[in-house]
Amino acid sequence: MGKKPLNVCSSSSSSSSSSKRGRLYSSFVQSSMLHGSETWPVSKGNEVALQRAEMRMVRWMCDIKVKDELQELKDRLGIDDIISVLQQNRLRWYRHVSWKEDNDWVKKCTKHEVEDSTPRGRLKKTWTEIMQKDCEARKLNREYAMDRSRWRRMIKDG
Repeated sequence: MGKKPLNVCSSSSSSSSSSKRGRLYSSFVQSSMLHGSETWPVSKGNEVALQRAEMRMVRWMCDIKVKDELQELKDRLGIDDIISVLQQNRLRWYRHVSWKEDNDWVKKCTKHEVEDSTPRGRLKKTWTEIMQKDCEARKLNREYAMDRSRWRRMIKDG
């Protein structure tokens, strides 16, 4: 049998212990789950799967039941929602790509369209479409990306 995780949500736990666990979770677990996510054209199903995995890990880490309030737990641990972190990663990458020269291969890849027979149903979302949706959600425009400090502040505040 494996070790039982410490309950960081109990009233006997100090808030500093909870925040340390939250920072460790953000640093290791979230960053591992979202490695390379800057370029993923994420679907709604992928977002739901990420949120469910995050909920299971946080509950396991705190040794709590499914019925307990997860948002209160995340606030106590100081953990941002994984979809918000995913969006921040994409927007940070978007700024990086927007600074590239037009003839740079990375920038060309964002505009490249594969020519193939069109499958039935709705086409998969492209990275550019998802970036437009992220920018609209946070009320950003391309000009803001030229000011690094402003851009970072705006994507962090969401």
